[in-house]
Amino acid sequence: MNDPLRYDVIVIGVGSMGSSTCYYLAKAGIKVLGFEQFDIPNELSSHTGQSRIIRKAYYEHPDYVPLLERAYADWADLEAASGQQVYFKTGLLYASKPEHPILQGVKDSANTYHIKLDQFSEKDKTTRYPILKTPADYEILFEPDAGFITPEIAMNAYVELAKQHGAVITSKVKVESWRKVNSHFEVNTSIGTYTAEKLIFTAGPWAAKLLPALKSTLSITKQVLAWVKTRNSSPFELGQFPCWMIADDHYPGVFYGFPILPSANFDGPTGFKLAHHYPGELTDPDFINRNPSSADEQLLVQFMQRYFPDEYISTIEMKTCMYTNSPDEHFILDFLPGYDQDVMVATGFSGHGFKFASVIGEIMSDLAIKGKTELPIEFLRLKRF
Repeated sequence: MNDPLRYDVIVIGVGSMGSSTCYYLAKAGIKVLGFEQFDIPNELSSHTGQSRIIRKAYYEHPDYVPLLERAYADWADLEAASGQQVYFKTGLLYASKPEHPILQGVKDSANTYHIKLDQFSEKDKTTRYPILKTPADYEILFEPDAGFITPEIAMNAYVELAKQHGAVITSKVKVESWRKVNSHFEVNTSIGTYTAEKLIFTAGPWAAKLLPALKSTLSITKQVLAWVKTRNSSPFELGQFPCWMIADDHYPGVFYGFPILPSANFDGPTGFKLAHHYPGELTDPDFINRNPSSADEQLLVQFMQRYFPDEYISTIEMKTCMYTNSPDEHFILDFLPGYDQDVMVATGFSGHGFKFASVIGEIMSDLAIKGKTELPIEFLRLKRF
């Protein structure tokens, strides 16, 4: 007898990775149930914010580049299937001292995988983007095929397509516990108990709470981003200004941002968006203080004044999200030890994961259905810890 509460796979956490995973599973004919504890999408985790950079010259590690090549193709497939644009090609400008590790990593990945990367002279930069002021000893690189993905549109598209293929996706349902019972799993939720042959955890900052085995491996940090009003808006607008990343020796990590997006076509604040990519203060996802501090704002204002002098007028809005950090800041894509190949986890995206959401859904579906994937994820397995 067909049990309506029994599924082939339950996906826990339907955000960026979970929505894509539900889609690929459902498309393959798998009976899949997705649980999300908040709305889909929501601003309480890690996966919204209007725009997310996508790039191939990956300074974090060249091994990510083959996954990015597949991610670009999968984003194009999503656009074709949904009829919605999610990838916007703006190009990406990198700026720092030539010896900075981030710029070195960009060049290493580009050289290894023959990624188009243009070198700008000071004249080139001044001609194209006169609003940006950089020190004379900075190197300026430009990746023309980079740009941004719209996370909210992408997640909604994946969820809608997953449902069209038969997935059941339920929001505002909290997973309270789970356990293996004989040959299947029981998942206890705020609306009842469900069973499945396999589980996939794509729970973002809550992964460590649901998977105690990973508690010591994952750390959660509070991150802040801002939209600001500039003195001149037209030089910063979509079509006029690219996405950008600037590494400054005075600060750890890297600053990054996006062109001003027109309110008629994009939800969210209308302003020049920027943020600092570096792990913030440690937090608990259930008790995070979501109020940005004056120090958070001042850091971004100081950056604006250094690289876009006289342009900062006021802060329009600041928002808080979270990073789920692994010890080496690389992803974790693997089977959970102790459960054969029946429990899978995608976590530890450390603030640079969203651009991969399309391909990670494909990978997790492969692991659940085939027990393996042809995509190169060995460097992201748990055994490295």
